[in-house]
Formats: sequence, C-alpha cells, structure tokens
Amino acid sequence: MVFEISSVVSKLQTLSTSDHASVVSMNLFVALLCGCIVLGHLLEENRWMNESITALLIGVCTGVVILLFSGGKSSHILVFSEDLFFIYLLPPIIFNAGFQVKKKQFFVNFMTIMLFGAIGTLISCTIITLGATQIFKRLDVGPLELGDFLAIGAIFAATDSVCTLQVLNQDETPLLYSLVFGEGVVNDATSVVLFNAIQSFDLNQIDSSIAVHFLGNFLYLFIASTMLGVLTGLLSAYIIKKLYIGRHSTDREVALMMLMAYLSYMLAELCYLSGILTVFFCGIVMSHYTWHNVTESSRITTKHSFATLSFVAEIFIFLYVGMDALDIEKWKFVSDSPGTSVATSGVLLGLILLGRAAFVFPLSFISNLAKKSPNEKISFRQQVIIWWAGLMRGAVSIALAYNQFTMSGHTSLRSNAIMITSTITVVLFSTVVFGLLTKPLIRLLLPHTPHHKESSITIITDPSTPSPKSVTIPLLGSAQESEVDIDGHDIHRPSSIRALLTTPTHTVHRLWRKFDDAFMRPVFGGRGFVPVEPGSPTERNGHQWR
Repeated sequence: MVFEISSVVSKLQTLSTSDHASVVSMNLFVALLCGCIVLGHLLEENRWMNESITALLIGVCTGVVILLFSGGKSSHILVFSEDLFFIYLLPPIIFNAGFQVKKKQFFVNFMTIMLFGAIGTLISCTIITLGATQIFKRLDVGPLELGDFLAIGAIFAATDSVCTLQVLNQDETPLLYSLVFGEGVVNDATSVVLFNAIQSFDLNQIDSSIAVHFLGNFLYLFIASTMLGVLTGLLSAYIIKKLYIGRHSTDREVALMMLMAYLSYMLAELCYLSGILTVFFCGIVMSHYTWHNVTESSRITTKHSFATLSFVAEIFIFLYVGMDALDIEKWKFVSDSPGTSVATSGVLLGLILLGRAAFVFPLSFISNLAKKSPNEKISFRQQVIIWWAGLMRGAVSIALAYNQFTMSGHTSLRSNAIMITSTITVVLFSTVVFGLLTKPLIRLLLPHTPHHKESSITIITDPSTPSPKSVTIPLLGSAQESEVDIDGHDIHRPSSIRALLTTPTHTVHRLWRKFDDAFMRPVFGGRGFVPVEPGSPTERNGHQWR
C-alpha cells in the first residue's frame, strides 16, 4: 500500500515537472516571437532583411544557445510536427493570402499560374528525381529506393509560398506577386498530391496506366478542392446575409467567418483533398461576397484578425524551423561523414536551380505566345525574378521530408539522417541567401517600379464611397475594370466571334459580371449589399449604393 502511494506521488511529481518544463518552453517561445516582431519592425526599411529571415536566424541562434546550455543534448524547445504545421499554422496564412490577393491580377494570369504551378512542378520534380538518382549513388548516401528518389523530387519541387509573401510586395510588383505566389499555392498543392501519390502507388509495377491514373487523380483533386472552397465561401455568405447576425452581435459574425474558413480546410483534409487550394479559394470567395455582408465594424475586425493570425503563423513557422535545424540527434548520424552531407546539399541546390530554370523560361515563352499586348507579356527580366523568387524552400519541404525519412520525428538510419540534414541545410541556405538577394535583384532589374504604401484592403466608412478594389474587384478581372472604365469612358464590347476571340478575357469578364449581378449577388450578397442597422443612414440609403 505504501509502495503504491509513493509510486503515485512519484508520477505526480514527474507530471508536475513535465508541465513546468512545457510552461518554461512556451514562455521562451512567446518571448522569442515578440523579439522577432520588434526586430522586424526595426529592420522594416532594410533593403536586405525581412521578418522571415530575421525569425529564421533568431531561431538558429536560440538553438545554439540551448545546445550550449544543455551540454550538447538538445537544441530546441519544441520538436517539429507535421500536424502542427499543416493543421494549425498553414491554413491562416493561405486563407489570408486568398482573402487579400488582387483578384484581377490573379485571374488575368490564371492560365500562366496553372502552367507554372502544375506543369512546372512536374518538370521540376522529374529533373530533381533523375539528377538525384544518378548522383546520389556516387556520393554513397546510402540505400535509397525508387520511392525515396521520387519523394525527393516532390519534396524539393515544393516552393516556399510563405517566404514569397515576405519578399515580394503586392503593391510594388503586382504581376510578379500574383505569378510567384499564385504558382506557389498551386505548386504546394501539386507537390503534396505528388508526394501522397508516390506513397500510395505500387512502384514495383509501373506502367502507362499509372500516369493516366495520376493525371485523372490530380484533375479531380484540383477541381474538387476548388469547388469545396467556393461552396464553403458561398455558404458563409448566404448564412450571414440571410440571418444578418451583426444586428445582434458583431462577435458572432467574425467568429462565423473565421470558423467557416477553417472548416473549409478541415473538410478538404477529411475528404482527402487539397486543403491548401480549398482554403485559398474560400478566401477569394469570402472577400468577394461574405466580407460585404457583415457590418462595418466586423469588416475592420476581420481584416485585421486574418492579417494578424497569418503574420504570427508566418513568424512562428520560421522561428520553429530555425530552432529545429540544429537537432543534435540527426546531426550525430552524419558527423562521421560531413562531406557527404555537404555534397548532398550542394547537389540538391544545383538541381533546384536547374529544375526551376527548366520550366520558368520555356513556359514563359509559351505563355507570351498567347498574349497579344506587349504589356501583358512576361519580360526576360521578370522571368529572371520569377525564377529566383521561387528558389526558396521552406516548411512544406521539411514537413514532407520528415514524413518520408523519419518515424515520429526520429530516425535511426544514416541515409535518412543525411536526407533530413540536407533538407534543413537547403531550407536555411535558400531562405537566407536567396531571400536576402531577392529585393536587391528586383531593384536592379526593375529600377523604375513605383512604390505604393497603402493597405490592400480599404475599409468603407461612408456608403457613398466606392468599394475597395482589392476586395471587390470582379472574380474574373481584366485590364478593363468593368463595362465602363474608371474614367467613365465606354469600353468596346465584342460584337462578333472574331472580336470575342481577340478579347477573350474581357468578354468572359463581362459575361461573369452579368451573371454575378443577376443571380449571385441577389442570393449571396457582396458588393452593393449593405447590412442594415436600424435607424442608421445605411438603412435609408444602403440598397441604392453600388
């Protein structure tokens, strides 16, 4: 009896010690987050640094300090977790990007984005896989199977769309931002689909039917994921418009928007679809319909809430990756052959450079052939920036590498340890070096780019004020904003098949606007629908505002 009591007391003390250690870890991590934000503010005008690189470097430095204090036993206070990254940190970042993206630029360049994001990722994955298969055998990396080489291709074909948000500016370089970030979203989704397909297929029996099956599976995932995001966004718009929750509580409006956005991502994961694509398109639809159905105070709140959650998640990810980079357990396996790990990292960086160049320049050429106006074509200098800005690798690559080469974050094989440490090295090098040089490269190649310091969403304070363009721009935009341009001049409408073929983007845009005004907005609200607040000027004039 006494022994049992002492055993229970011992367990309680162990739990108490563990809880205290967790509290200490979280205190340190939150303090580091605050430090990253303050330091990022101080470096705001620096032409080299951005908050992603700052957080990454602070994470690495903190890891070194912890390693020294622990006597070389541990280098991090939190272990990298795929679930934490994919389920909690990535969704708010991708949703906010869709919510605030300039829809005109995104949809005008939609086919180019799809070329880069889908076809380009397949090309990059193929080149990295073939290169790794031939070179790694000579480096004596270890026993890697065909599935491992294919997984390496998918892992290192995944660009870092999170870092793109930090490096490129949507107002300074709208075309580059829409192309690189749009490609990044589709690229991440394609890489994850590729990775999952590689793990699910029987690679011992490869034939032509696998390629057909994979293509059909990808098209299904893309279309189904997009439609799920659109439907979830429309459902949120319909609920908020019909029930007009804001007349009782703006808190409920904001909470419903946030939860519906997150629900779209989790539903996609539940249905084995691409949560990245789903939550991205949900953000676009919510900005087009739902955002206009809530009260003015809810608009202000949601704008800043989504941006803040995204910002904190971005800093968290880079700090997290930086601290996990010095995991002593994995580096011990490669300590006897550091040259092999360095050579592997160098080969992977070279293949990433080659793989990206292999699709950016040829696909840009193909895209330019389909564009009539010289202003719409991607210049060679812009192609160089697109190539360079997409070289950064981040948490998606690390998460996929951990999935393939570790078991619950731990590994006992030398070859797996080499691949994990090489992935970490590539992520650190590409984010810091390529990220540092991106801004100077843009200034060098595009010296006359105008700088606009303005928010991507403008809050409406008066019903007579036009809606913010970044939020209310038509889902299918073009160089012409609507049937009447900004200066009030009429825009030519195609009156023949020939005219339709010469101005396809504007024609689709005009037809969409008619459909949107006639069928969608009466049901789902959106621009032109003003929430009614009893006794306010909005109640008297709201339904006349367009």
